[in-house]
Amino acid sequence: MISDLSRLRNIGISAHIDSGKTTLTERILFYTKRIHAIHDVKGKDGVGAKMDSMDLERERGITIQSAATHCTWGNTQINIIDTPGHVDFTIEVERSLRVLDGAILVLCSVAGVQSQSLTVDRQMRRYGVPRIAFVNKCDRAGANPLRARDQLREKLNLNPVLLQLPIGLEDKFEGVVDLIKMKAFRFEGANGEKILESDIPAGMQAEAQKCREEMLDSLSMFSDELTEAMLEEKVTEDLINKAVRSATVNLKIVPVMMGSAYKNKAVQLLLDGVTKFLPCPTDITNHAVDLEKDEAKITLESDADKPLVMLAFKLEDGRFGQLSYLRVYQGTISKGKEITNTRTGKRHKVGRLVRMHADEMEDIENAGAGDIVAMFGVDCNSGDTFTDGTLSVAMTSMHVPDSVISLTVTPKDNKAQVNMSKALKRFTKEDPTFRVGSDPETNETVIHGMGELHLDVYIERMKREYGAEVVTSPPRVAYRETITRRIDFNYTHKKQTGGSGQYGKVAGFMEPCDEAYEFVDDITGGSIPKEFIPSCDKGFRSMLAKGLVMQAPVTGVRVTINDGAAHAVDSSDIAFQEAARGAWREAYPKAGPQILEPLMKVAAESPSEFQGGVVGILMQRRGIIIGTTESDGFCRVEAEVPLAEMFGFSTILRSATQGKAEFTMEFSRYAPVPGAIAEELIKKHKEEQAKKGK
Repeated sequence: MISDLSRLRNIGISAHIDSGKTTLTERILFYTKRIHAIHDVKGKDGVGAKMDSMDLERERGITIQSAATHCTWGNTQINIIDTPGHVDFTIEVERSLRVLDGAILVLCSVAGVQSQSLTVDRQMRRYGVPRIAFVNKCDRAGANPLRARDQLREKLNLNPVLLQLPIGLEDKFEGVVDLIKMKAFRFEGANGEKILESDIPAGMQAEAQKCREEMLDSLSMFSDELTEAMLEEKVTEDLINKAVRSATVNLKIVPVMMGSAYKNKAVQLLLDGVTKFLPCPTDITNHAVDLEKDEAKITLESDADKPLVMLAFKLEDGRFGQLSYLRVYQGTISKGKEITNTRTGKRHKVGRLVRMHADEMEDIENAGAGDIVAMFGVDCNSGDTFTDGTLSVAMTSMHVPDSVISLTVTPKDNKAQVNMSKALKRFTKEDPTFRVGSDPETNETVIHGMGELHLDVYIERMKREYGAEVVTSPPRVAYRETITRRIDFNYTHKKQTGGSGQYGKVAGFMEPCDEAYEFVDDITGGSIPKEFIPSCDKGFRSMLAKGLVMQAPVTGVRVTINDGAAHAVDSSDIAFQEAARGAWREAYPKAGPQILEPLMKVAAESPSEFQGGVVGILMQRRGIIIGTTESDGFCRVEAEVPLAEMFGFSTILRSATQGKAEFTMEFSRYAPVPGAIAEELIKKHKEEQAKKGK
């Protein structure tokens, strides 16, 4: 347990997929002596990067699951969560940033800000996470860290403040100039462990002085003390560090540092930046809601002596049962102590408490405010709040994006059926974006996820970890239906079966709207009694699950009821629900229903010589080109493309660019399907329904 919280940093390392983030994390662990040898990211040396412990991660050379570790730099303890760079695994970034105090946003010096950088930035803003930008790969051909700095301002609307300048670039990259110390730093030795400090090269002094003045001007906007010192020409290193830290913690600036993790250059200076500029737990204000006082907001204090409050943010099925990752916000948790899950009210005894180092565990007796730990044997869900029982509070949970792609999975045999069920139960508990359902008409198991890679990884894990081989159908796209015009309805539900019957009349109109669904009660004069208004809403809402065109969920509809009638004896909750459903069935086909499809924002990057081919491939897939940029021999094409056209895109893109292109994809919005394609979809749906009816 850390007694001095000013010496604790909880940070995440987040990036886009080709930023070299895993290489950077490996160097951080090496320089902080948490590992004693640097290993290849793709596991070609038989060991692989420490934080990518899954076989799949090492084979593919990507991070799939976030992994936690801790290390010490100087006299500061740093808890690190290394997050995936691929957008398909964005929930891992989401839940990690929810519990972290600061972050390192890793950018590629060549590619700069990419589409996944935008997603990560939105997540950091959502949780108010201060960050340092580290521009990696300054040794690569086409490297331009200053352009990456400019893109932080232009594309992310951040306020980047340059703290370093590169000494040389590409194959001539030697080190960096520190604009605070006004010294040059080079890195020698087998792994860059020898740091050589020297004067700034003569040819760089004018540029360094100019950039330092720009840095001071930017910082003076947020520090009166620094402004005064500048006027009196008494600027000190401590004053600058204090100003950078204050402005960073308050989300006013983003310090920009740079280096090359692969070539072992400037990673130690980044660690210095983490300890100097990123917040400690006491710098961040965390809130919970009091469940006994109508969810009134309360402020938590990073104090080990206060009542315990902690959040379970990630679950894993470990060797010894469920492993729950926790962030302690207030109080102390000890081995053997009883804790209460405020969602379920259940009390649990903490059997084993550990601190994680990737897939390794270190047993500990207790942990205090600010710590990130894990415990075994406590059944809970991701997002649950635990207390010592003296408080009844809940932390706000993380944002969970909607899944956009689905697959039908069928086990090959009975043994695979049992194992598949076990696997799916575990995966859905661990990953909120991985969802499992069944088609009520065919009883087929349907899995939903964030992309092809996301589902591909889980299918492979089913086979490897559970021995469950499954057959998959082509992915199904999450289509939606909506209406295009206003239409009035006036429907009477009347049924007499002996004794009391059913009677309900509803009148009004439905029209398009921007919300998913909106119900408006415009009844005057009590033509429909107040107790039956919710019944009308419930009836209309029940029709949203399946549209009448191709049974896709309905969105963007506002229903207004302004008249109706009731019977003193025969009107009931069920009668008005049925009246609403009947009104919907009657009006919906006349309201110009149309099919919507998910559009994905696709960013493809390749050498400039392939730009025409990349644009052509995107346009062949009904893509709308948003923009193209070209610099230093590389081009970047951004487009909106229907998800239905993106299956197999990776293979075709690589074939057309000799394997030199890469792309990222994330959900953008829903848009109407073109008429001819809509007709095909409806025809296909009717054929499927006919087969099911046989």
